[in-house]
Amino acid sequence: MSLAYIPIIDISALYSDDSQQWQNVASEVDQACQQSGFFYVTGHSISSERIAQLSALYQQFFALPMAEKMAIDITKTRHHRGYGSFGTEQLDPKRPADFKETFDMGRNLAADHPDVMAQKPLHGTNQYPDIAGFQELVETHYWDMIALGKTILRALAIALKLQPHFFSQQFSEPISVLRFIHYPPLESKQQSEQLGAGAHTDYGCITILHQDQIGGLQVQDRSGNWLDAPPVANSFVINIGDMMARWSNDRYSSTPHRVINPSGAERYSMPFFVEPNFDTKIEALAGCYDSGNPAKYTAISAGEYLLSRFADTYEYFEK
Repeated sequence: MSLAYIPIIDISALYSDDSQQWQNVASEVDQACQQSGFFYVTGHSISSERIAQLSALYQQFFALPMAEKMAIDITKTRHHRGYGSFGTEQLDPKRPADFKETFDMGRNLAADHPDVMAQKPLHGTNQYPDIAGFQELVETHYWDMIALGKTILRALAIALKLQPHFFSQQFSEPISVLRFIHYPPLESKQQSEQLGAGAHTDYGCITILHQDQIGGLQVQDRSGNWLDAPPVANSFVINIGDMMARWSNDRYSSTPHRVINPSGAERYSMPFFVEPNFDTKIEALAGCYDSGNPAKYTAISAGEYLLSRFADTYEYFEK
């Protein structure tokens, strides 16, 4: 790993009441986002105890009999919640479907919520396994990760010379997703060309990833080389998604990455996809375009953009 290309940034200053301390972090984040679109963060608000609790929980979930996991099959929902079996997701259209299994959850809305009643896309009730304490822990963690995402986005807003809370104002009803992923050992693959996760860029705003100690995440540099992004203790890996690239008019990079299944070991990870409200307009931000560098993308809502990308990735998803 090259720390110059995927730097480690201590964001503890973002928790200070002194806004002057935020600037140094914002400058480091700005440089990383322009250079690689990837960086690690330390000094964040999520405890190691929380990570240990979640790790035990997702290992318990993925060890359930397949019939129990399929009882909350993600393909049974309109709003992308529940268990995704092997091959459900194909991130790289040039390769076979990904060799992994997943669990996705979002903001949990009651069946009689107005947006659920109106069948608003990506708004619904989560599907949970029958595991004691599962729902309570993941929903608590979901909102703690929203808070962390808004903290990191504050640094991006400052770097882009926006009002510090510009992005966080768009998160009153977020369509963010917490995902658990299990990658079985390399030797279990059914097709030689399968990867744990094929080469792709993330679709949304930013991604906050916790990975276990096994390794396997790789990031593509500007020359097309694949660089390992190994685990760093007490850190999250942050990467820019396509939505933020559009927002910043490509000032910030949405970088291809992939996951290589480990040999002889199970790998687990927890990405949190930081997404704003469904109706948030994504268009080039002030200061990110001018007459010499015009806006490159037409305006689109965050929700409609995600739906368009999901349709290309999931065979079950309506196009």
